[in-house]
Amino acid sequence: MSEQSNFPWGPATGVGSMPGGDARETAKTVTGSLIGADGSSGDFPHLAELPARGPGADMIGRTIGLLVEMYGHVEPSGWRVSDRPGRDTRRARSWLGEDLDALEEFTQEYTGPLKVQAVGPWTLAAALELRGGELSLGDPGACRDLAGSLAEGLRDHLADVRRRVPGAQLVLQLDEPSLTSVLRGQIRTASGYRTHRAVDRQVVEAALRDVVAVHDGPVVVHSCAPDVPFALLRRAGAAGVSFDFSLLTERDDEQIGEAAESGTKLFAGVVPGTDGPLSDPAGSVMGVRTLWRRLGLNPGTLSESVVITPACGMAGASPAYARAALAHCVRAARSLADNPE
Repeated sequence: MSEQSNFPWGPATGVGSMPGGDARETAKTVTGSLIGADGSSGDFPHLAELPARGPGADMIGRTIGLLVEMYGHVEPSGWRVSDRPGRDTRRARSWLGEDLDALEEFTQEYTGPLKVQAVGPWTLAAALELRGGELSLGDPGACRDLAGSLAEGLRDHLADVRRRVPGAQLVLQLDEPSLTSVLRGQIRTASGYRTHRAVDRQVVEAALRDVVAVHDGPVVVHSCAPDVPFALLRRAGAAGVSFDFSLLTERDDEQIGEAAESGTKLFAGVVPGTDGPLSDPAGSVMGVRTLWRRLGLNPGTLSESVVITPACGMAGASPAYARAALAHCVRAARSLADNPE
């Protein structure tokens, strides 16, 4: 964590997905909202995902397109392993290329932090079917192969982003919304009548650690599900944890406090991800201030410890709301920095 204590984290960023299907317009919105013209608001743009375009633009399909020597295609039940790259894999790679082209256009000369997202190994295993129709999650060997292929693919992807935006300092986000369900044995089998048995925590942690290790910069793990396993993610090497702040309960206090004190960056999802009224910026972060007081943490560390984000991806929002929500995150983060108490 010490290597990352001086990392230039921005005060606010997006989670991943955005509405619509226009890569260029989305990149313009993200960079316009999250790159301060004079640096006063801080910088932390992200590579957006546009799942409204269809299979291959969704987070599972995009990540399958990154895999090395593993391929997938779409069945009525979801993504399934293929012997060779077909139309769905090619489409996923093509859309990612479009998104990267657009991001590159709007980040010329950019030198701050830049976040890219991919699905983590356990949510991927809980979504990708083997040839027989059962999930990869039920086959330990398939899970190992999937994690290895993902690690290689992420290494190539990060190198590509570095070439395109050479001044950026990359942050890798692994999306793991199914992680808690994997740990608790709550992922249903193909029949729907049973659930896959819980995966051993040490096995989960080891696979995550191997994938985290492919990036020589900070890695953030995101989950918008309840009961995020903060301690496990920290042990696996995550420099930050991204979560839906509204789902926290006092049961999470101890883990949150330990994470904050150890230097783990907390990506607090406090702005709704779907259309609705936005409170004033100070009101959006009131719960974060309250949590800090409850934990007995120094208010002066708040802006150093917390990045403000939407609660989850914004694929279901309107374009106008998504633009407003990103701008609201920046203003809320500024409120937190200016008035930590």
